Amino acid sequence: MTSAIPQPLGALSSRKPLSLSSVDRTQWSPPQCVVSWTASIARVARRGLLLDAAFAFSGMLSAGVQPNHVTLVTLLSACADFPSSSYALPLGRALHAHALKCRPVPSRCGGVHDPLVLATALVDLYAKCGRADLARGVFERMPVKNLVSCNTMIAGYMRNGDVDQAISMFNEMPNRDRVSWTAVIDGCVKNGLLDEALEHFREMQLFKIDPDYVTLIAVIAVCADLGALAQGLWVHRYAMRRDFRNNVRLGNSLIDLYSRCGRVDFAHQLFERMPKRTLVSWNSMIVGFASNGCCREALEHFDMMRRAGFEPDGVSFTGVLTACSHAGLVDEGFMYYDLMRKDYEIPVRVEHYGCVVDLLGRAGRLEEAMHVVEGMPMRPNDVVLGSLLAACRMHGDVWLAERLMGYLVELEPECDSNYVLLSNMYAAIGRWEGVGEVRNKMKAIGIKKRPGFSQVEVNCDVHEFVAGDRSHPQSDDIYQMLNLLGLQMKLNGYDPQATMDIPWACE
Repeated sequence: MTSAIPQPLGALSSRKPLSLSSVDRTQWSPPQCVVSWTASIARVARRGLLLDAAFAFSGMLSAGVQPNHVTLVTLLSACADFPSSSYALPLGRALHAHALKCRPVPSRCGGVHDPLVLATALVDLYAKCGRADLARGVFERMPVKNLVSCNTMIAGYMRNGDVDQAISMFNEMPNRDRVSWTAVIDGCVKNGLLDEALEHFREMQLFKIDPDYVTLIAVIAVCADLGALAQGLWVHRYAMRRDFRNNVRLGNSLIDLYSRCGRVDFAHQLFERMPKRTLVSWNSMIVGFASNGCCREALEHFDMMRRAGFEPDGVSFTGVLTACSHAGLVDEGFMYYDLMRKDYEIPVRVEHYGCVVDLLGRAGRLEEAMHVVEGMPMRPNDVVLGSLLAACRMHGDVWLAERLMGYLVELEPECDSNYVLLSNMYAAIGRWEGVGEVRNKMKAIGIKKRPGFSQVEVNCDVHEFVAGDRSHPQSDDIYQMLNLLGLQMKLNGYDPQATMDIPWACE
């Protein structure tokens, strides 16, 4: 029996089953039948111990017990959920080969549906491991396909960025359920197609398909990214009517939505009414306060969270460091930074370094901020360097900005905003030759300044406005109102910065 096992199962079968420390071998005795073997494998797999489950499977084969479809589906599902595809994919392919070669016995309750369930599990595994080609190959060879297998393939396409193929398959399906719609909506969100996600959600309503909380969370994410507060409020009311009021994940998403739409008061009301809170709930509220300038409230909720028995993680400290940065609390910021590193022993990630750089930069301590950047154990990203460049502009340090541009051009050679920022700094101090050099460099490498745009939600519709664009049907009325507002601002003493007068739009 062992000689017929494909690698890596053949290699595993020579070792003792369940030989890792996670299993109490003193109380373990080999099962006697396929049902008991499968139950043992499932218990280990549910704990996320994929290697132990593989050892158990090899022990099953060594004992001469032939697996059934349930055994293989259990292992394939464990592979699909395993965080590292470098081990999960080879094991999954070996299980696939074993199933093709040995033809697993039918389960007691399965019958004709067993092969379909097994094939669907393979599609899910390959898609989650980034092998949409293998998933498609299994799917296309399935003699019979059901709604579950089609939904799995759609989700697989979306996961691997093949949106067109997913939408095409979705449109061709004669029957679509809630899972089908959710797979498309969530896939559009994760691939950055926010308008398309909202459009599919509206179509879902027209087809009278009731969304579940997973669908609503995806739609809330769209509303948060678009700043569509009115639509987010509608989703909140819908969730209340459908008795999702106690769903913690949905509540956390709504807190994030309201915070990102500037209604941290709504977020806090929802937070206070939650019957149960998780660490994510606390983090969402802390980050929401910090990003909306409610810095003291963010720090107070951080202390409240710890008193409630929750141990902060890296996200918690990102929130409090952001709060300290926005409030100019440099000493408090370093106190929390040391607390994170020394007391909680949380690894410092690039976003934490970014908060420290921003903290120092806003306070005008630019050289110290530069030392932090140069001392980072990892490569600084564009966010870290961009925040320091913005601080250079705020404090007029052109020399340091020129040093930073070397890093930024290497990281983002085609990013127009960095060049524009440096050019505006030159203009602010009258170095027009520097402005010309930046513009010439942008022209030489083919970079054009992208026009600025903004989005405004009116009556549940999101309108996009591009600088200098008059294509909106109400553009005459809009520009008339803008002129009135501009005049009123000047009468009230507003003096636009000289850097805003640079005629980029004319090029």
